[in-house]
Amino acid sequence: MGMIKKQNRMNCLSELGQLIITGVSGKSLTPEEKIFLEEENIGGVILFAANYESPGQLAELVNSIQQARREYPLFISVDHEGGRVQRFRQGFTHFPPMYEIAKLDSPKICFDVHYAMGMELASCGINMNFSPVCDIWLNPQNKVIGDRAFGNDPEIVSKFVSAAIRGLQTAKVIACAKHFPGHGSTLKDSHYDLPIVKTSLDELRNVEMIPFVKAVKSRVEMVMMSHLMVDAIDQECPISLSKNAHQILRKELKFTGLIVTDDLEMKAVTDHFGGAEIAVKALVAGTDILLYRSMESAKIGLDAIKTAKANKILKVDEIAQKVKRIDDLKKSYIAEYSPIYVPNISKQMSASNGQVLLAQIVEKLSNKTTQV
Repeated sequence: MGMIKKQNRMNCLSELGQLIITGVSGKSLTPEEKIFLEEENIGGVILFAANYESPGQLAELVNSIQQARREYPLFISVDHEGGRVQRFRQGFTHFPPMYEIAKLDSPKICFDVHYAMGMELASCGINMNFSPVCDIWLNPQNKVIGDRAFGNDPEIVSKFVSAAIRGLQTAKVIACAKHFPGHGSTLKDSHYDLPIVKTSLDELRNVEMIPFVKAVKSRVEMVMMSHLMVDAIDQECPISLSKNAHQILRKELKFTGLIVTDDLEMKAVTDHFGGAEIAVKALVAGTDILLYRSMESAKIGLDAIKTAKANKILKVDEIAQKVKRIDDLKKSYIAEYSPIYVPNISKQMSASNGQVLLAQIVEKLSNKTTQV
């Protein structure tokens, strides 16, 4: 028994990097980035517009990232919602914002859009999409969400959220419901400030959480915690650092998948907490994965959780549970990695029928406008 406990402690130390998704600086890995990914056994990478030039270049970058894997491949993630939030443009189908898609009142079209998105992403090695947006556009002046949402009614949003999740995950791209428990009523942008939500818990349950309930029932694999101060849930910590918020997601919504933070370099948290403190608070609260847009901040976070483990602030059993959830999801979606063969990408992306579908959607939206 003593040997088993010792082995568990060693495994936890070597697998702490699995709790991190980090950004990288450019269109190819630097030697320092490669070393960090390999030596620290990092769980995943998030990519942005600065990492993208073309589908072929993207696939080569992903191939080089996956060379750093140990037992399972890395999560390769992106924000690819359509509309104004789409990091990869040239070579990918650029669908309208989801508010426009929902105007067609067709969950099937929504499924087809997200399946096409998923197939295009997967053809370049992307296996995780931080989408769909489950927020309800309750505040017309809320520009940070706005037309990223499917609508301003919980039932409408829920209907399309379900279709979006099924579309992505049918294409073997992990979907992520965001931003729990709902960012749609706010005015401030959490990239720059900490929004404060005064909504009662009953109203949150009856309105803003409804699409997240639907997302969980639709078997979404991941939920993103928002950087919102919701007084009815926690008056001391934002949702991303709140035990109460994580317990609501786990116990009330019965979500058993992965919980990820929103980007931990957003001013909503960095203006109020130190980088090391943020990392530890999020994991202690119940988060499984810490998300960083830069490797510099990811290193600070990883060092902090190593120290927290050594000081027994993070318990071995809790770390093991997080790593098991990560491993289980990787086994389901990306148990093995075959390097992307770049000459095949164009053919695979065409097979997604994204451009054909886009043309049909544009025509339908045009006809709908004409009829009105």
